[in-house]
Amino acid sequence: MLKALNTAATGMAAQESNVNNISNNIANVNTVGFKKSRTEFEDLLYQTVEEAGARSSATSQYSVGTQIGSGAKISATRKEHSQGDPMVTDNPYDLLLNGDGFFGIIDSKGQIKFTRDGAFTVDATGTVVTKNGHKLYPGFTVPSNTAYLNISENGNIEAQFKDNPEPQNLGQIPVFTFINPTGLRSEGKNLYGATTGSGDAIQNVPGENNAATVQQGMLEASNVNIMNEMTSLIKAQRAYEMNSKVMGVADQILQVTNNIK
Repeated sequence: MLKALNTAATGMAAQESNVNNISNNIANVNTVGFKKSRTEFEDLLYQTVEEAGARSSATSQYSVGTQIGSGAKISATRKEHSQGDPMVTDNPYDLLLNGDGFFGIIDSKGQIKFTRDGAFTVDATGTVVTKNGHKLYPGFTVPSNTAYLNISENGNIEAQFKDNPEPQNLGQIPVFTFINPTGLRSEGKNLYGATTGSGDAIQNVPGENNAATVQQGMLEASNVNIMNEMTSLIKAQRAYEMNSKVMGVADQILQVTNNIK
């Protein structure tokens, strides 16, 4: 019965982590560019009582073995990088990536991070930055006399000035892709960091090499589906309850065993 107690405890711990992950998904249902995570489980080691194929007698073999499992654990929380719904804002600094890829962001340490959150703005110097003040890679400055800003699907930024009918090109926004985007490390503040699992970032011109195109005046909503998350939450709750019942039954059996005289 001690094995049943330990096995049920691993199941409860796994479902607790599952609920934590679901709660994070639900909490970020309105976070721009957020990608939901899926909890994945795996079973633990087995005790082999009888090996399949072992001799059951001098002339016969076991066709089916006997193994006793020891529970489950969380093996991964996998990011699902499916496209979120578009939200029209008509803000010239709001950008949506339509397809695969990420914006590059220069953090406070000068390192490049990656995001799907295209809610940009300009600081006091006219530099295009995130809401946290990090620069959009490789760095763009909008002149103070700009009357209109146009950002094309291939990332080209053109400024129309009040006193000059000729637009000025301010540069081009690149889109970064990864061989394995699931391997990216979530760092908070809507940012991802590259890892050995994700591979190095590949810099692309928007719309080329299967990279996303840029849509101005729009944002990408979170890809969290509340109905699916609530269904997963109910399933996790029931699984947790069943594991707790197993612990209760195992405890009762232990109590009966201890009371035998």
